[in-house]
Amino acid sequence: MQKDSYIIQVNGSPVHPKVLDVHVNIQRTNSIEKIKNRKPRWGVRASEMSKKTFNPIRAIVDTMKAKPHPDKPMIALSIGDPTIFGNLPTDDEVVRAMKDAIDSQKYNGYAPSIGYQCSREVVAKYYTCSDAPLEAKDVILTSGCSQAIELALAVLANPGQNILVPRPGFSLYKTLALSLGVEVKLYNLLPEKSWEIDLKHMESLVDDKTACIIINNPSNPCGSVFSKKHLQKILAVASRQCVPILADEIYGDMVFEYGAFQALAPLSTNVPVLSCGGLAKRWLVPGWRMGWILIHDRKDIFGKEIREGLVRLSQRILGPCTIVQGALDHIMKRTPQHFYENTLNFIKSNSDLCYDTLSSVPGLCPIRPAGAMYLMVGIDIEHFPEFESDVDFTERMISEQSVFCLPATCFEYPNYFRVVLTVPEEMMVEACRRIREFCEEHYQGIDAMQDLECDK
Repeated sequence: MQKDSYIIQVNGSPVHPKVLDVHVNIQRTNSIEKIKNRKPRWGVRASEMSKKTFNPIRAIVDTMKAKPHPDKPMIALSIGDPTIFGNLPTDDEVVRAMKDAIDSQKYNGYAPSIGYQCSREVVAKYYTCSDAPLEAKDVILTSGCSQAIELALAVLANPGQNILVPRPGFSLYKTLALSLGVEVKLYNLLPEKSWEIDLKHMESLVDDKTACIIINNPSNPCGSVFSKKHLQKILAVASRQCVPILADEIYGDMVFEYGAFQALAPLSTNVPVLSCGGLAKRWLVPGWRMGWILIHDRKDIFGKEIREGLVRLSQRILGPCTIVQGALDHIMKRTPQHFYENTLNFIKSNSDLCYDTLSSVPGLCPIRPAGAMYLMVGIDIEHFPEFESDVDFTERMISEQSVFCLPATCFEYPNYFRVVLTVPEEMMVEACRRIREFCEEHYQGIDAMQDLECDK
């Protein structure tokens, strides 16, 4: 198309401006008009974060097609909710605290995103000790322990970095990390050593992109409780490698031997620790969604940056339930000791029953727990040739015996299954009886295995 040039004349002299040519492209103008007149199309797509979010338990359980045996009521030993069967209610003082908070009309509005100052003071006072002193400024209140873990991971790790996670371990760690674009490296726990950490393996995984090490003690799914000596060795690794620790201690003090639980942070003055906990398990109120992060940083390694980062991240939502915050002082000061003891005695009784029964079942190898509310059972899968995996094994147990245990593939540890120990005692007795019956039905001894080989 012909271009028309224009010369601007100033004081009788031609001046050439920076843009000499002014022209209109009629063809291009017509194209723009057509685009403007074109009907818009929907183009809504899921975010990259949502695509990266993956829950291993749901991915496995949701694909199971087994239906319970029609003549046997289902016994679910799969859900880590101590309230589900109604046999483990919270204490009356805990309920009264909530009622008083509601009646006071003081906690109906918005609270600071990190929680009321007075509520954070209550938590700090409950957990402070001479070796690891805490003040309100060291406490972030969250919507359950799950959000505490999420915020702790989000403040410590950037996309492209990695975190060290136990295997077997709680699946949420991987779910949250992958959604943040953070790589997960799995360090081994050792069943022959009551699920202690393989420290050499853990340390071998550390590199210059390692953002933190997650330590879960007492453990879900293992029910293990680390000794003080073992915790000190863990801290030595973190200290040598200059890597902070995210301590998931939601089952803290839920141990079968009095005084066996040792919080991690008081054992080190130089390793910074974000300790996550909450009301869910110890007080038997997981649905109340009250958790916390305790910031232990006596050498000021985190400095202001991590603290300010946690505050900013908490401001994305408006924090945990205000009513529960208002009840915290009463809950933590007035819950009687016998409530905790009764809960633990019940779980330990179920643990002993389950362990003793399944220890004599052919093809099974339970690992005795020391706390939390779970027991892991090994499957000698070679002696169950009908089943290809622990997923196959547990799926068939549902269809034949109406007993549902989570396959440990959900926890990155094949050929085990996890038993939840909070069901009523009569239900635990019946579940163990059915598991025995199932195993005796399908177990193949050495002679039978040899006969199978000859038939091939």
